[in-house]
Amino acid sequence: MSFVPTTAATPPLTTAASPLPKEESCCIGIDTSNYTTSAALYVRQSDFVISKRQLIPVPKGGIGVRQSDAVFHHVRQLPALIEELLAGGVKIEGVGASVRPRPIDGSYMPCFEVGASAAKMLSSALSVPLFTCSHQEGHIAAALYSAGCTHTIGDRFIAFHVSGGTTEAVMTERTDSGYRCTKLCGSLDLKAGQVIDRCANMLDLPFPGGPSLAALAETCEETVKCRASMKGPDCCLSGVENKCADLMRQGADYSLIARTCIEYIRVSLEEMAKGLLAEYGDIPLLFAGGVMSNRYIREAFRERFGAYFAAPEYSSDNAAGVAILTSTSLTAN
Repeated sequence: MSFVPTTAATPPLTTAASPLPKEESCCIGIDTSNYTTSAALYVRQSDFVISKRQLIPVPKGGIGVRQSDAVFHHVRQLPALIEELLAGGVKIEGVGASVRPRPIDGSYMPCFEVGASAAKMLSSALSVPLFTCSHQEGHIAAALYSAGCTHTIGDRFIAFHVSGGTTEAVMTERTDSGYRCTKLCGSLDLKAGQVIDRCANMLDLPFPGGPSLAALAETCEETVKCRASMKGPDCCLSGVENKCADLMRQGADYSLIARTCIEYIRVSLEEMAKGLLAEYGDIPLLFAGGVMSNRYIREAFRERFGAYFAAPEYSSDNAAGVAILTSTSLTAN
């Protein structure tokens, strides 16, 4: 049984083979994160996304890649994705790229330089404007788009970005070209996606570990009770890996280990959300990032908080949000 839900009325992440009306202009977005090479087109007139992406290869038994390897693979993979998107002579009116992980001073990862460089070259070659944003802002824009609440969630909301590189909640305020994000709380040690990948690796599951771990957890028939490790508004997740390792040494069923890992992450995020709602009142919650494709967590938080979620195919790294923000910036200017 699949642990990844289908969502009604979700905009399709179509392939480059899908027809694009040539009379409509579009924006291209590029995102070169530590795990995925992504490019996407966004057509403002029809509110339509065409996306291409390719995972960075990870050796069997690995739980990530070095930055130098990520850069190497982005350089090899990105040209083909862009070529597929632009096949057929689409009209580009703007180029965008995510150039850093988060929209704060000092946020930097070498892998984003690949996308930034490609975007600069495209912008110059096509004589169209260049827009830059952060990887996190791209996730937020893609989540809003796929949840169908871009124009209805309001100008101020709390966004949770939960992935292998980031686990935090940010106060998000709209600007003319994107979002102003202020960190409110997060994990003080391991990120949720890191914990999931490490536990999946422990169980000899493939990387990235989220889908396989989630499917395994769904087969668990035992009830798992746990308490989040909190320090003020923040959580600590390193103990989850230690707990799962202890269960492994005790010979616990693999499904129980998988469910324990996911349950600890769920209660940790829940405690952060409860604390934020207690402090800021009835404010919308949006969840984005690869970890938030987990159906168990999504269903629990929809029921408890009435939260908004990125559709599963827009939760993992993609360039759709970057393309959308590029269009938004062009419209504002």
